[in-house]
Amino acid sequence: MARPRNNLVDYLTCLGVRLVAMLFGIFPIDVNLRTARWMGWVWYKVMRRHRERAREHLRLAFGPSLSDKDLAELTLKSMQQMTMMAVEELFVPRLITEWSWPRYITLKNVRQAMDVLIRPRGVILVTGHYGNWELVGFTLATLGFPLTAVMRPLDNPYLNRFLMDVRAKRGLKLLYKKGASASAADVLRGGGVLGFIADQNAGHKGLFVDFFGVKASTYKSIGLLAMAHDVPIVVGCARRTSKRFRYEIDCNRVIRPEEWKDKPDPLMWITQEYTSAIERLIRVAPEQYLWIHRRWKSRPKDEGPVTRSMAAGAPGEENEEGELTDVAFG
Repeated sequence: MARPRNNLVDYLTCLGVRLVAMLFGIFPIDVNLRTARWMGWVWYKVMRRHRERAREHLRLAFGPSLSDKDLAELTLKSMQQMTMMAVEELFVPRLITEWSWPRYITLKNVRQAMDVLIRPRGVILVTGHYGNWELVGFTLATLGFPLTAVMRPLDNPYLNRFLMDVRAKRGLKLLYKKGASASAADVLRGGGVLGFIADQNAGHKGLFVDFFGVKASTYKSIGLLAMAHDVPIVVGCARRTSKRFRYEIDCNRVIRPEEWKDKPDPLMWITQEYTSAIERLIRVAPEQYLWIHRRWKSRPKDEGPVTRSMAAGAPGEENEEGELTDVAFG
């Protein structure tokens, strides 16, 4: 049972975040990114539990090919990427406009994606906890695509409202996961673009597909929506290309309805296909993945826990129904 919220604590927490945001706003983005890398280094040094969990997951994904030095370097850079992304979120509405976006973002392998995005039919976009997942949807919305991002509201209502205001600028629409199935269907029926983060642990009722060679519980909802509405799935990311605020938006897979029509188990095939595509994106720059995320926490019935941290679990991260539980493209 969740603890009752303390309204005063929630308000003061939000006030503190807004004061920090105001302080960061005094300095240029690249100066703030240097500060963010230092914050990531402190996080790495202080939070041993997070550091060790990320190392375990990296070892699980890449095996003995990584030396201890490689593990330490990738773990540190992964945590720094997350602090840099958190700072960037405060600046994105100011930096990414209809006129300025080419200064910060390049487009890579997007021709197939654009072919389906410009057509008057629904499209599902998926990404993972990789690079700057917030930036993908924000950029597409800035370019004029009718994007709706499925998200889980924060427990702190004041902080949630503040971040919603940041995310909703430039036309990015947001949809709470609670009751999202019907609303998501409306978006697709209306020819809109629906965005998900697709690498969240989906609980024991999710579909178990391979992710870095290890079974991972994965959403059913994305495949079911694609099949029900006969819409393509675009897999992409925003990958950092510099220590400065520079990214490339990369699309490595467009899954079209005609591809799954003759499959014996289309839902399983779709789910494995977009999961494999996310894995290929991550392999390009693995230091940009959120390795502290418990992607392999839930196990198939015939398997035990893979690592100590996965066995321990974490409150609020598993959804027993295998449904949507996280922010997507916003």
